[in-house]
Amino acid sequence: MRLEAITWDRLADQLADRLAGLAPADGGAWLRVGFDGAPAARPGDLAERVGEALRVRGRPSLVVGTEGFLRPASLRLEHGRRDEESYYSGWFDTAALWREVFGPLDPGGSGRVLPDLWDPATDRATRSPYTQLPPGGILLLHGPLLLRHWFPFDLTVHVLLTPGALRRRTPEADHWTLPAFERYEAETDPAGTADVLVRADDPRHPAWGG
Repeated sequence: MRLEAITWDRLADQLADRLAGLAPADGGAWLRVGFDGAPAARPGDLAERVGEALRVRGRPSLVVGTEGFLRPASLRLEHGRRDEESYYSGWFDTAALWREVFGPLDPGGSGRVLPDLWDPATDRATRSPYTQLPPGGILLLHGPLLLRHWFPFDLTVHVLLTPGALRRRTPEADHWTLPAFERYEAETDPAGTADVLVRADDPRHPAWGG
């Protein structure tokens, strides 16, 4: 895929314009967009920018991060705090994401989305209230390893870092997660399967294609 230099603000505008002309693939009332990337790539920042660009266009949206859907520590840390397999396959409560985020946005759904479920700092339920996303609204879900779960996205964006950039920008205490992203690249090929690719090795000068 050929990539072109762009600013983050222009990228958000381009994505917002694209979403404005996109219809849900399932014929429902809500678009669902995935912003995939390692924490060091900060896909949530791009999701927030797109949400703001949609707001000024009069289009409601809801930004949700998968870090709010971590499983309890007793489950995700069952095999230790630095277990690569657990991080890859068991840290995130995908069942809760299906039930509380995607299910309400199915055709005929209520539109009542739970923005987060679990606080990893306190290891307790957040007890956040549900958010009503009106018909025509857009879910902007961000997090790592998103494209391996077959979530029903209408558009996917992968924020790419080369292995060197990923290592440099990941805190040393989290380097144990890097093999999980190598595995993700090999098994899922997010850069090749996402609808939109954003390269962010230099966070000041992104490039994109799609």
